[in-house]
Amino acid sequence: MKTIHAASELQPGSRKVCLAIGFFDGVHLGHRQIIRQTIADAHQHNAVALVLTFDRHPNSIVAPNRVPPLIYSLPQKLRAIGSLGADHLLLVGFDKKFSEQTGEAFVLGLARDLGSIQSICVGADFVFGHKRSGDVPLLKKLGGETGFSVHGLAAVSLDGRVVSSTRIREAIRAGKLDGASQMLGRPYAIAGRVIEGDKLGRQLGFPTANLDVAGLVLPPNGVYSGFTKLKRQIYRLALNIGFRPTMISGKPELRVEAHLPDFSGNLYGVELEIEIGEKLRDERKFASPAELRAQIARDIAAVREQD
Repeated sequence: MKTIHAASELQPGSRKVCLAIGFFDGVHLGHRQIIRQTIADAHQHNAVALVLTFDRHPNSIVAPNRVPPLIYSLPQKLRAIGSLGADHLLLVGFDKKFSEQTGEAFVLGLARDLGSIQSICVGADFVFGHKRSGDVPLLKKLGGETGFSVHGLAAVSLDGRVVSSTRIREAIRAGKLDGASQMLGRPYAIAGRVIEGDKLGRQLGFPTANLDVAGLVLPPNGVYSGFTKLKRQIYRLALNIGFRPTMISGKPELRVEAHLPDFSGNLYGVELEIEIGEKLRDERKFASPAELRAQIARDIAAVREQD
């Protein structure tokens, strides 16, 4: 899947374009249905399958006080979309200027820049454009005028309830990670770039990779087993989410830290995607660093036992 940043970059030639549009946080079962319908349309009509998504949540521009914590980092979302088999991904920079377009201007601009649209696929409740001026009825109206069909797909349900990014966030916050995985259609994982920390883990004898997870929804604090893939090799790990109450000396700061017992090397700047497994224990304050060190050793042993 090739990523482009403007519709005019696609240049499909004589082929038409089948287009999926959405923010797609989590790329869950409902999102996958939209993207797969688009790919099926493209195969049927010998067209280009294109997924359009945004580089940030629209609320970060239009309603900064109502930005939800995200399920996936942007690179993680793009990987998940890419795994579904679309030809191209159009990553739109959502800024103030873009947010001021009407829904109609947005669609007509796509029709102009893409050449010829065969179909557009969205969720049935999808809204877009300045002041939410675009919706499925508008798409159908414009499709009738310019010659593309529209799929407004109903939401997917699981256990009698609609699958949504909001529901998945609630499951993650509650520690119901198996339920989140079912709705995502793949094991739940957290991803973030490794940043420099205060090296307290190294002082304890257990160096950790500190993940930048700003803006992401997190499971409850505690220690979890997990694994990650680096250079095609799987590494088991212990993941700590919390405030490190035993070692903290100043203002508490939430940290997400992974200890990879069988890895040695520099991970700074690398984005780790960690599939979270069993919760090993809750976060708690220990009487001393030595007691904490002994508990971490037991946590690592528990991780190894899961091999």
